[in-house]
Amino acid sequence: MRIKFLIGIAITFFIFHSCDEKINQQVSQDSSNHSSKHIRHLEDTIGFAQYAWQMDTIMDRIDAKDKQPNDQIYKAVINPHDDYAYAGGLYAKTLSGIKAHTIIMIGVAHGARNFNLKDEVIFGSYDAWQSPYGTVTISKYRDALLQKLDSRTFEVHDPMMQLEHSLEAIVPFLQRQDSMVEIIPMVIPYMKLDDMKTYAEDLSAALQELMIENNWSYGEDLAIVISNDAIHYGDEGWGSSDLAPFGVDEIGNERAKQKDLSLIETTLAGTISEQKIRTFNFVTVDQEDYRQYNWTWCGRYSVPFGLLVANKLNQKIHNESLMGTFIDYRSSLHNAHIEVEDIGMGHTAPASSRHWVAYLGMSYQ
Repeated sequence: MRIKFLIGIAITFFIFHSCDEKINQQVSQDSSNHSSKHIRHLEDTIGFAQYAWQMDTIMDRIDAKDKQPNDQIYKAVINPHDDYAYAGGLYAKTLSGIKAHTIIMIGVAHGARNFNLKDEVIFGSYDAWQSPYGTVTISKYRDALLQKLDSRTFEVHDPMMQLEHSLEAIVPFLQRQDSMVEIIPMVIPYMKLDDMKTYAEDLSAALQELMIENNWSYGEDLAIVISNDAIHYGDEGWGSSDLAPFGVDEIGNERAKQKDLSLIETTLAGTISEQKIRTFNFVTVDQEDYRQYNWTWCGRYSVPFGLLVANKLNQKIHNESLMGTFIDYRSSLHNAHIEVEDIGMGHTAPASSRHWVAYLGMSYQ
């Protein structure tokens, strides 16, 4: 759940949402200079930056250790999507290895229930996405990609794409690294593991065709960014849910953290395999009802689907599986926060021993 406090000149808006349902105020934007384009506008202007100067300030305040030059080239990453105040440093550190010009972005579909979306990959029809540094172009290869996919694999649904924040959060970091970056965004709603495997095979085969047609190299020309927030934990502020099976004292919170770290080590690190992905699904998704959590990760669909796509693509191109490397694990409870109130930003949810979210950075090569 994230709770937004937006203080304006004359009125205060209170906006409530959970990890499965984020309802935001539609931000009014001046699109007069883009009248000929279909542009996705910013959705979250509290947790994320809406102006270039805000983004520049966030980058200035990120710890120097998280901004070290990175000469590695990542084919794929798992990256957070929570408030910059909580996770901004891990965004910078994780995305530093993304060097490609065309980025496949695989996100969470928090509001899928509102639109009765499930069992399909969701795309948008936008020409560009608004960003603090201006618009980011949707790659022309998105439409070519859709033409290669089985029609049962996907749906184009702009309202879902507009309301979803999990990819919006990542775009400014990519654009700051490459001002001409182009993206192909998609989000993953409720989805059975067997469907994930079928759709991932379809998508990876279509991506392979695109790469061959354009003489692209995996990692250098095209990369995959998977959006995810790890455990959502606590017994307050989650609606009527108690998400603290181990309790909310120091011992209970540490047990939750250790369970996350064990899940990461056993299923997301090292040589990627379908068995590891199946184990991740078994831990995070209720096996009786795949629409329900078992262990409350936002990325319970985006992570396995994204890794299936990324790994199948590497197998098709290089005849080997990806290797996952742990970058870092942080949380809104356990790590220092970036000051944001003085630049007109804030927090969309509290951070305490009774309400916290964890963040993971992983790279794949």
